[in-house]
Amino acid sequence: MNVIFTIGIFISLFQFVLLLNKKTKSLPDKILAVWMIVISVHLTSYYLYYLGYWDKYPHLVGTTVPFPLLYGPILYLYTLYSLKNDTQIIKKDFLHFTPVILSYLYMFKFYFFYSVDEKRLVDIGEINDFDIFTNLLLLAFIISGISYSVLSYQLLNKYKQLIDNNFSNTELMNLNWLKSFIWGVGLIFLTVIIIIISRDFIGLEYGFNPDYIFYSLLVFAILILGYFGIRHQNIFVDNVIIEVNEIKGEYKKSGLKEDIASIKYNSLLELMAEQKPYLEPKLTLNTLANLLAISPNHLSQIINQYEQQNFNDFINRYRIEEFIKRASENNNFSFLVHALDSGFNSKSTFNSVFKKQKGVTPSQFMSNYNN
Repeated sequence: MNVIFTIGIFISLFQFVLLLNKKTKSLPDKILAVWMIVISVHLTSYYLYYLGYWDKYPHLVGTTVPFPLLYGPILYLYTLYSLKNDTQIIKKDFLHFTPVILSYLYMFKFYFFYSVDEKRLVDIGEINDFDIFTNLLLLAFIISGISYSVLSYQLLNKYKQLIDNNFSNTELMNLNWLKSFIWGVGLIFLTVIIIIISRDFIGLEYGFNPDYIFYSLLVFAILILGYFGIRHQNIFVDNVIIEVNEIKGEYKKSGLKEDIASIKYNSLLELMAEQKPYLEPKLTLNTLANLLAISPNHLSQIINQYEQQNFNDFINRYRIEEFIKRASENNNFSFLVHALDSGFNSKSTFNSVFKKQKGVTPSQFMSNYNN
């Protein structure tokens, strides 16, 4: 366990320094840096407990007891501001840390008015002044862990829908690693919850200290989060805010009349056939809406209603058909060349989109197409 704690503390501090020295620090970078410090302090505190220093220095007892309540809110805020272009945290978002503040206020008397001997007795369970508080803290941790993991995941799913309704190429805005990390954090919370319930409520006895499972998983999470978090680039191209137009409410309330919608839809089809705007890899809903002299919300409505697709699928459908046309007429160039000429910006995006829309790989499709 000495090795695990040492690695965890070192890596979290090292990643904190890397984040501080990052040339273009975004708000998510700063939130991640704070998270690294929180984890470092938490690991150090438990490591000192593991080494027996709480017995020698009882004033250390309980200093990081509320820390587990920080993980859920920080995960949520990191996810939230990874999807926005804000430079500061909104004041109301600090309310997520209210349980932590209340916990420290409740323990104020313990920190400053309990004697050394009393703190030692509380630590070994001879004084039960904080038994109810400890159980409430465990319950709060369970609720916090589950709630914030679910909220963070829902936030990413909602964002994915907005991105698909606004951008034709989403590779640079891919946050699948964050979705996987949220799943991982959720599993860590679930593991800890199972241990807490089985140990503290059912009375199951482990042949080892089950806390080590949590801290081992936490160290592993540090490595994953630090690696991807430091590599994460701002989703806003060139730091320019691109408004994401969310379609709110039912379309019948949008103000777009059916006859106008039909006219604009026909204009859209003519534009796609004649000017082929889909050949531009960075085509967005806003850009296409400007070409049609229509609001982005109305354009998104038209595509959804008439094509039963979001903007991303609609544009990529044209790109796929363009690729098929080019590849069938000229086999002197590779599939990748034709894909790039058709508006795709990478081989991986092209392959995944093609498989999604046609159900087979490009090579399989073209082999059957040419026969």
